[in-house]
Amino acid sequence: MDRATIRPLVGISSCLKPNGRGGWMHTVGDKYVQAAIRAVGALPILIPAFGPEFGDNAMTEALDRLIDTLDGLILTGSPSNVEPHHYEGDPSRDGTAHDQARDATTLPLIRHSIDHGVPLIAICRGAQEVNVALGGTLHQLVHEVEGRLDHRSRKAPTTDENYAPAHDIEIVENGLLHRLLGERCLKVNSLHAQGVDRLAPRAKVEAYAEDGQIEAFTVPDAPAFALALQWHPEHRVTENPVSMKLFGAFAEACRARATTRAAARLAPPLRVAAE
Repeated sequence: MDRATIRPLVGISSCLKPNGRGGWMHTVGDKYVQAAIRAVGALPILIPAFGPEFGDNAMTEALDRLIDTLDGLILTGSPSNVEPHHYEGDPSRDGTAHDQARDATTLPLIRHSIDHGVPLIAICRGAQEVNVALGGTLHQLVHEVEGRLDHRSRKAPTTDENYAPAHDIEIVENGLLHRLLGERCLKVNSLHAQGVDRLAPRAKVEAYAEDGQIEAFTVPDAPAFALALQWHPEHRVTENPVSMKLFGAFAEACRARATTRAAARLAPPLRVAAE
């Protein structure tokens, strides 16, 4: 990374979880923070799951102010599912993990970020959130859909085993992923039960799993980089050339926004000629 370049500010979405002592905590896996630092060259800013604490008008103002400070956004994975009422889905099965506060924060944040030209990379739950935020729907249990594979974690004793390559994906020819990677086939990890059902109208498929499940999509009409990935490229990101290419493209978009914002701050104020 060229240290002479501007270090962009990149927001990272948080989850709200019980702390085991009767309280709550906002959490982000360190792997996302490390990916922002090491693969993007960014200063990471953790975004708490604050959504329910604001009314609609206050939420819009808060998001506008937040987005004005960010050069990029990473939407993280999580064990929790997007609540199905956000996409008119059937009620979840008993015992399904949800995160109401995260949904209330990330869904409007995604729409604001995309429409205001904030570069975005969405991972696992983050990709599902993007689809829902833009009007798509989800399979709550992909492995129970006829013809689909079991995409859930292996529940192995070590992280590396759980995040090991699990299945192939087919990359759509001449799409963004194809241009970035120069490959049509890739083996990826898989740790999800939810998955895209109906793709959002604004989205475009970039890759499928061998069973037809959507594994990646973009938002072609977004003013800036917007890529959603069902797998986890942040795991050992600096050791994976494919992941580094993905985060590298995101980093380039973040630096471009940071440079533009810095130039706007340094520009002299316009003078109005006296009449």
